[in-house]
Amino acid sequence: MDKSLILNRLKSIKNFNTDTELANFLNISRSTLSNWYSRNSIDYDLLFSKCENDIDINWLLTGNGYNINSANNIVAESVESYRKTKDAIYEIQRVPLFNLEATMGLVPLVDGNGIDEEKVIDYISIPSMPSCDGAIYASGDSMYPLLKSGDMIAYKRIAVERAQIFFGEMYIVAVKLDEYSTMKTIKFVHQSELGDEYVRLVSHNQHHSPKDVKLSQIAAIGLVRASIRLHN
Repeated sequence: MDKSLILNRLKSIKNFNTDTELANFLNISRSTLSNWYSRNSIDYDLLFSKCENDIDINWLLTGNGYNINSANNIVAESVESYRKTKDAIYEIQRVPLFNLEATMGLVPLVDGNGIDEEKVIDYISIPSMPSCDGAIYASGDSMYPLLKSGDMIAYKRIAVERAQIFFGEMYIVAVKLDEYSTMKTIKFVHQSELGDEYVRLVSHNQHHSPKDVKLSQIAAIGLVRASIRLHN
């Protein structure tokens, strides 16, 4: 990841014209900021402590979602700049928020036709997004700080086929544990060195080791379309 993009987004949203202004905001020296740029490194704890109250961290890290300026105006990031599919954009859509533990795959169905309303916690409305099949609450810290436990993650289910996967993107993956249960996890999906029968699931949190799984072990997979974080 090019860390300079993160710093440039922060510089832009804060309307800083110089790196000196950015360094002063972060309470670091100009030389320290220069080292961040040259070494492609960032003190994330410091960055988040300065930004968590008025900037969407997901947008700051990825450029996707929403940015929030100092006047607390919410500005939608253009989805055209990072779209990987050609699905139609919907001005508004109601996305079911599922009970994660009650679903075998990612979209619980009744007789393969309709949504099982008993597994729906609520509906969320997301403007200007491609089609989403559902949303779940993130749990754990494997994608921290990109995602936090409790964030709502909207996704589009895709076929469990290698040709359908955009490697390097973030997915919700339901991995079969046995005949009756699955483990849902949010990971970056990369190609595996073990061959085309496998994919490599990679966390954003470097304290979690990557894991190679067979495609045949994946019960369902969904491309992450959006994340929503509530700041209490």
